[in-house]
Amino acid sequence: MKLTTKIFIGLILGAVIGLILHFSAPNLFETLDNYVFSLLGTLFLNLIKMLVVPIVFVSIVLGTASLGDPKKLGRIGGKTVAFFVATTTIAITIALLLAYIFQPGNTGIDTTGASFESSDAPTVVETFTNIIPANPIQSMAEGNMLQIIAFSIFIGFALAMLGKKTEGALRLLEQGNDILMFLVNLIMRFAPYGAFGLLASAIGRMGLDGAKAMASYMLIVLAGLLIHAVITYGTAVSLLGKMNPIQFFKGFFPAMTVAFSTSSSSATLPVSMKAAQENLKVPKPISSFVQPLGSTINMDGTAIMQGVATVFIAQVYAVDLSFSQLLMVVLVAVLASIGTAGVPGVGLIMLAMVLNQVSLPVEGIALIIGIDRLLDMARTALNVTGDAACAVVVSETEKKHQEDSDPAEQLQA
Repeated sequence: MKLTTKIFIGLILGAVIGLILHFSAPNLFETLDNYVFSLLGTLFLNLIKMLVVPIVFVSIVLGTASLGDPKKLGRIGGKTVAFFVATTTIAITIALLLAYIFQPGNTGIDTTGASFESSDAPTVVETFTNIIPANPIQSMAEGNMLQIIAFSIFIGFALAMLGKKTEGALRLLEQGNDILMFLVNLIMRFAPYGAFGLLASAIGRMGLDGAKAMASYMLIVLAGLLIHAVITYGTAVSLLGKMNPIQFFKGFFPAMTVAFSTSSSSATLPVSMKAAQENLKVPKPISSFVQPLGSTINMDGTAIMQGVATVFIAQVYAVDLSFSQLLMVVLVAVLASIGTAGVPGVGLIMLAMVLNQVSLPVEGIALIIGIDRLLDMARTALNVTGDAACAVVVSETEKKHQEDSDPAEQLQA
């Protein structure tokens, strides 16, 4: 049985059992919640939080270093990164707007037993001046993710510039990334039980209000994904890539279905590159650079989830996010997209990072964990579509340079 099916069964059982116990046996629910539901959920959350700092550091270093020598890849690499940063910023903005317009968390959810004290938010100036860590080791120990991201980008850039001199360090980080990805996949095997426990606990405590809130959250995330795909990518492909959006989506649809079923941008990469090269007529050198890079640094779907989930959890806990905190959400989500690995489940780790950065309780993930695996499939389909859209745009903008230089020569680091 596939992991997706197991998680789906787990969340359905958790929701049904939670509702039944909520209405028929509240005392029994309290006992089971203390010794079974909360235990399973807490173990799963701790496993996720355990990997936050190492996976952010290693994956962002590798994502930055993968740009290669800036002198050779400057033009194409610059266009690619600029496209991904721009679309991710648009994605998180769409998510925040939808969440504030429809307010999915303002449904009277009971958060009894959840302790949370909000600290004073830093000003916008403090937010930017605090990006550079005075002590990166201390930043890692304290879990200051924005500083960790900045330090990781510097390390990745240094590795890219030094090239062969640091091949050993780069190889060590690649092996570390393999270890972390193995642990992510291992932890996701526990996801069905964690989803069951978290959803049973959440629904058992909140009743129908909780179910309504989670349904609203899911619909808003899906709406954000659809809007971003049609408007953002469709416009980019049409105006910048000079391609009919209908032709684009039709030609890339096979890769989107694979991404939806696997929930992995990395696993979908061979299919997505084939679809881009054969159906969308993207030159192989550009496709071979842009799409693998995109599977590492382009996570618009995850950014949409992070935006909606952050506002949703803030509304549930009745916390008013300041402008500087919203700016922090946008900034962290965009920077984190550089290092969000293309495997199932990592989006939750990145969400924990964003919540920590704006002083929201990580325990709020319990409210959405049950349906996150389903949304993960849709997010992955959006992510690989964004990679293909970028490849189409870069390919079109590179045509004017073909007479002067061969793109294949520029892509050899």
